Amino acid sequence: MVSIDAHISVVVPFTPATAAHAAALAKALPASLEIILAGSGALDVGPRPNVRVLGGLEGKGRALRAALPLVTRPAVVLQEADPSYPWGSLALLCAPILEDTADAVFASRPSKRTDLADRVLARAAARVADVKLTDPLTGQRAFRTEALRALTLTSDDEAIDAELLVKLAAQLYRVTERPVERTPNARPSRSIQLTQARTLLRYAATHDAADNQHEGYTTLERMQGAPNYNRWIGRRFREYLGARVLEVGSGIGTITRELEPGRELLIALEVEPFYVERLRNLFRGKPHVRPYLSDVALADWEALRAERLDTIVLSNVLEHIPDDAAAVRRFRQVLAPGGRVLVLVPALEQLFGSLDQAVGHHRRYTPATLRAVLEENGFLIEKLEWMNLAGIPGWFMSSRVMHRRAVPRLQLKLYDRLAPLLAQAERHVKLPVGMSLFAVARAAP
Repeated sequence: MVSIDAHISVVVPFTPATAAHAAALAKALPASLEIILAGSGALDVGPRPNVRVLGGLEGKGRALRAALPLVTRPAVVLQEADPSYPWGSLALLCAPILEDTADAVFASRPSKRTDLADRVLARAAARVADVKLTDPLTGQRAFRTEALRALTLTSDDEAIDAELLVKLAAQLYRVTERPVERTPNARPSRSIQLTQARTLLRYAATHDAADNQHEGYTTLERMQGAPNYNRWIGRRFREYLGARVLEVGSGIGTITRELEPGRELLIALEVEPFYVERLRNLFRGKPHVRPYLSDVALADWEALRAERLDTIVLSNVLEHIPDDAAAVRRFRQVLAPGGRVLVLVPALEQLFGSLDQAVGHHRRYTPATLRAVLEENGFLIEKLEWMNLAGIPGWFMSSRVMHRRAVPRLQLKLYDRLAPLLAQAERHVKLPVGMSLFAVARAAP
């Protein structure tokens, strides 16, 4: 029987001050483990075939990024070169990883920690990352190797711990913790705590979990914090959904969540790998939801036709596609006669501004232009309605007057409080205009 140790790699970052502890740890760990020591400082572990040493790496973040490509086993433990963290708990931490019930397991220290700054920082980290962990910045953590490699980590120093936590949580990986008996050690370094605090503040205030690399991600992330609005949109789509659905442009899954209940099949097509990984984690354990990484123009439409789809959904997506007419023709190719395409798009060309540019809109529609692109490419309009009259003033001010690049959080939260009332009102009143257009179209014979 193969020992659990044979499935575990251990990465130990070290500095000149901790090099002796790192060497002692490498000698004490079982020879069946794969051990990678990465950092800077004089270090002598002797001839050990299971140990690799990467030297000349200043900073914990640099050391971790250099070590990860060398990991060959499915579970990897990040272990501080600190004698107070017991290496005997490695199997306990890695068991949920190898059983595929968790993607990351944090070793929690005793709850009664004497250092006030340490306790405050732990609470702040849990709040910023929105995770239920008592010790989110612990120095001993186990990960599914592929999950850790999927994170884009950029920090060079001790900030890596806070960055790793925030990005792991943002991608919806399964995170848990296990209590470990730990020998008390010296007070945590104030410089390290300050570095981690600055990193948490950056992610709480100015950076998103993608380090602002995708302008549209900020808006998607904020829209996830508008549950009333999302439920409103979800209800409109569900009125016309079939059993086998293709959602084009699923983003981070905000509307996908609303579509999923009761579906026989839901294919979530998305072009951004960062979002697709999040979708996979969001719908883990739901095999009827299948994230699909592809651009609309490059998707395998013949294979999609074989899926017997009866509905295609686009929630604020058609305006992102440069050639919307060609995309609609592809949708018609995969739907049998009578199949439906459900479309929500931004309306009114007069509202086009900085927010549209930031999220990649090519256009805003009018009833005439939306009708034309659907009817001229194989569909018959069943319903075409304005939506969201009350959203016009806020969008106009933010996008055309103040030239913002993301929807302000406070504005969105205030609007979300009104969303249930707006949804109820619009069910009974035919709007003369709106910020969006909602269309239901049936595939022509």
